[in-house]
Amino acid sequence: MTQLVDRASVPQGAAADVSRPVRPTSAAALARAQQEQAAGRRAGFGAVVKAYVSLTKPRIVELLLITTVPAMLLAERGVPSLWLIAVVLIGGSLAAGAANALNCYIDRDIDPLMKRTSRRPLATHSITPRAVLIFGLTLAALSTVLMATFTNLLATLLTVGAIAYYDLVYTLWLKRTTPQNTVWGGACGAAPVLIGWAAVTGGLAWPAWVMFAVVFLWQPPHFYALAIKFKDDYARAGIPMLPVVASMRRVGLETVIYSWLTVAASVALWPFGMTVVYGVVAVVVGALLLLEAHRLDGRARRGEPLKPMRLFHWSVTYLTLLCVAIGVDVFIQ
Repeated sequence: MTQLVDRASVPQGAAADVSRPVRPTSAAALARAQQEQAAGRRAGFGAVVKAYVSLTKPRIVELLLITTVPAMLLAERGVPSLWLIAVVLIGGSLAAGAANALNCYIDRDIDPLMKRTSRRPLATHSITPRAVLIFGLTLAALSTVLMATFTNLLATLLTVGAIAYYDLVYTLWLKRTTPQNTVWGGACGAAPVLIGWAAVTGGLAWPAWVMFAVVFLWQPPHFYALAIKFKDDYARAGIPMLPVVASMRRVGLETVIYSWLTVAASVALWPFGMTVVYGVVAVVVGALLLLEAHRLDGRARRGEPLKPMRLFHWSVTYLTLLCVAIGVDVFIQ
């Protein structure tokens, strides 16, 4: 830290030296300077850590893990080894974080164009593309090694496949070429259900596929709502999301269709050994999901403001409550 000498205190004839910094001479001033420098380094380190964490998109990771544990409980028809649950959750978090970081690397050309993504680390140049690529690949390698070491081959292959599908099939291809990107991109979002089930049993049974269908079909209404909110962003970046290339009536119709299919799939899980507790929850929360979907569709048909975030937020609550109901149902039995 430096101090500037007050011009008024400089003797006549010494004006040429007034801008020269003078180091603090007191011990207290020196200590303050050192404290400020240390605080600056801590702030810089904290900002870097925060940037790397943001690359993994923690909120998305959290949502994915919500579906993993109930699938493991249902596969075990009880509580699996806590060690296995921890391994799958850590491995799943690393895999999802890897996929999201690599997604940021691939989308570094369009993220600065969209208001929603313009503050991501690569868009603000706070991290280099090379560092993000290395970070993403490292997380992917760690998740693969962890799953391969402590689970089984099927769970490991599904984990690797989910990362590859999200980044190579969805991000590089589907997202930029077709308005059906949201639909077919849902496969990687629903993969944690299969990974959790496979980690417990080493195989896949019908209930696992029904749970997969619930999450897969849930994603279009969930993400259509978000795409409506940020329609202009996607249009500016040239991403053909359905609300960009189709009428709002078309978006409303598809939202209703996929919402009904989601609820139908959730009810279809009931006969696979679930009790009335799960059945009642599935019907009630499903009815509320349908209510929001039909509200959005009705506004679209009438040409009114759509208020899509009501459906977006409720869809998250819907999936959370449904997964909690699966876990509770298993404990009841």
